[in-house]
Amino acid sequence: MNRLRNLDIKYLKGIGPKRAELLGKQLGIKSYRDLLYHFPTRYLDRSSIYRVKDLSGEMPMIQLKGRFIAMTVQGEGAKTRLVGVFTDGTGTMEVVWFRRIKQIRESYHTGNEYIIFGKPELFNNRWSMVHPEVDTPASTTAAQGLRGVYPLTETLRNQGIGARQIFTWVQTALAASPVITETLPRSIIERLKLMSLRESLINIHNPQSNEKLQAARLRLKFEELFYIQLNIQRYSRRRNAQLTGFRFPRIGQYFNTFYSQQMPFELTGAQKRVIKEIRADMGTGKQMNRLLQGDVGSGKTLVALLCMLIALDNGTQACLMAPTEILATQHYETISSMVAPIGINVKLLTGSTRKKERDIIHSQLTDGSLHILIGTHAVIEDNVQFKNLGFVVIDEQHRFGVAQRARLWQKNMVVPHVLVMTATPIPRTLAMTIYGDLSVSVIDELPPGRKPVTTLLRYDNNRMAVYQALGKQLKQGRQAYIVYPLIQENEKLDLKCLEEGYEMIRETFRDYKVCYVHGKMKPAEKEHQMMLFATNQAQILVATTVIEVGVNVPNASTMIIENAERFGLSQLHQLRGRVGRGAEQSYCILMTHQKIQKETRQRLEIMTSTTDGFVIAEADLKMRGPGDMEGTMQSGIAFDLHIANLATDGQIVQLARDAADDTLDKDPELALPENSILRSELLQQASKAVDWSRIS
Repeated sequence: MNRLRNLDIKYLKGIGPKRAELLGKQLGIKSYRDLLYHFPTRYLDRSSIYRVKDLSGEMPMIQLKGRFIAMTVQGEGAKTRLVGVFTDGTGTMEVVWFRRIKQIRESYHTGNEYIIFGKPELFNNRWSMVHPEVDTPASTTAAQGLRGVYPLTETLRNQGIGARQIFTWVQTALAASPVITETLPRSIIERLKLMSLRESLINIHNPQSNEKLQAARLRLKFEELFYIQLNIQRYSRRRNAQLTGFRFPRIGQYFNTFYSQQMPFELTGAQKRVIKEIRADMGTGKQMNRLLQGDVGSGKTLVALLCMLIALDNGTQACLMAPTEILATQHYETISSMVAPIGINVKLLTGSTRKKERDIIHSQLTDGSLHILIGTHAVIEDNVQFKNLGFVVIDEQHRFGVAQRARLWQKNMVVPHVLVMTATPIPRTLAMTIYGDLSVSVIDELPPGRKPVTTLLRYDNNRMAVYQALGKQLKQGRQAYIVYPLIQENEKLDLKCLEEGYEMIRETFRDYKVCYVHGKMKPAEKEHQMMLFATNQAQILVATTVIEVGVNVPNASTMIIENAERFGLSQLHQLRGRVGRGAEQSYCILMTHQKIQKETRQRLEIMTSTTDGFVIAEADLKMRGPGDMEGTMQSGIAFDLHIANLATDGQIVQLARDAADDTLDKDPELALPENSILRSELLQQASKAVDWSRIS
């Protein structure tokens, strides 16, 4: 395989320097290996020959066998076209080309037998086919059976490079590469009964049967995911070996006093389980890196506080970093009110903190009298120095870059334990890859007494009834969010916009104060508007999705989401999490058009049928793909997937992870002779410069 990596694609027959440059820019195909790993995204069945007389209704892509009985150029200028009359003996069909007319006219001749492949359309009661593939019956490109459809770009199509051309080049590359070196150790191939690499590449491009296609897919998906897991696990193990962490053996006065005197409610079974998992990490002497997942209201903050108290009992300080000033302030108010009675000093540090207060914070941090610091990005500034930072909590961690999080590690000689929290449920397969080096804990219970949010799907013609229901909630003293997908009106998109909606809501609910926030506002103005709502000076908050993280208003009982079809399920779930925080019944109303596609309606009905964030996240992953999962990563996935799909290949992800763990358990440095293949592959992959520290 190394030899194929080094073979420049320009030397393959039929390509040359100009096409090679185009393939490199458009598809990243620079070598023979790149071409062989440019897999079809779907397959067309070319096992059947149709007859013209049997065509009817809406037809799929088909192939016909016959002859051209006429070829004429028609029209002038931009409307010039080549029209062929094709017959198979049962009827005739027009075949039309608008591009490469001279080349096609010279290539295909009347009277010769051809197989044409394309989509027939009925036009003026006559069947026609535009730009079909044309082969002689003996041609290698006239696939018998399944035929791959390759991902292409419009630029390549305009240059006459289509799926047929890619298929031809792949067959040429396979014929020119009789020896394809294995990329997996024999022990793994035999144990998992995987197809060989050469046979897999042949069957992924030109399947000899559906069974062999599935075996090829399994082999190639496993290989791709195995090397991702191997890289993640090697990085994680090396980091864990290098970074010693605090050992916290004691449960002391702070924890015990708080637990017995200040606990606001009894812990759920899930919270107790997670605390045990974190305590076990704290006792290893290695730095903890744990991801804590749990829906809004599941009690993540209380778990984090109890763990911070363990750090305090063992003579260190703790820090909590949140992405927005209002969220940091809410954490500060919640935590300080709970722990102040037992003598714990908590301070808040944000961009708004005055110099006099900053000086006090800096002084108390360095002399150790400040136990817990809560803040925004301000806590990672260079002049913020701790006496002995032992435990770090990062809330809604996807809002921070990896480099920002790492700066907290550097606040201490011994690296602190790190707990990252998210209310965005992350599907298990995604967590095993995107957060592959983190241990994962899940709080999957809500505290007793909390009422699930009732979610309703309503259409524009129900709007007055929705507003009447909202009016009843406001009369009872409740508050409401109304969310729009856009800030200003966009003529190209028939969407409700915030500015228009804000004026309409003010006009409709004249007896109530209405405020608004969106992402383009200056931070100070945004904070002011949010504070009006948080303090009930405003009863309705009109907003874009900036509110999905960072505001806790228990009195808010209604959430109306306009153009709900424009949001992903995970994002809708995050928005819904803004209500249902108090004791009263809360409602989330998804507004959309009456005329929406069936798939869209089914997607929105998932929201009305469950409040389980993990069920929703799994559905969102399958519908939208990992690169589009809102709120799970800073900037997409750090690696490219050529064939595996994190939404549907969960079992293969687990298989690959287990195989990577087993390999490294037996041979941590991959020094054994049978693992020379792995060393070679990893060396080649290192040239791609994937930063595996991003997978955290």
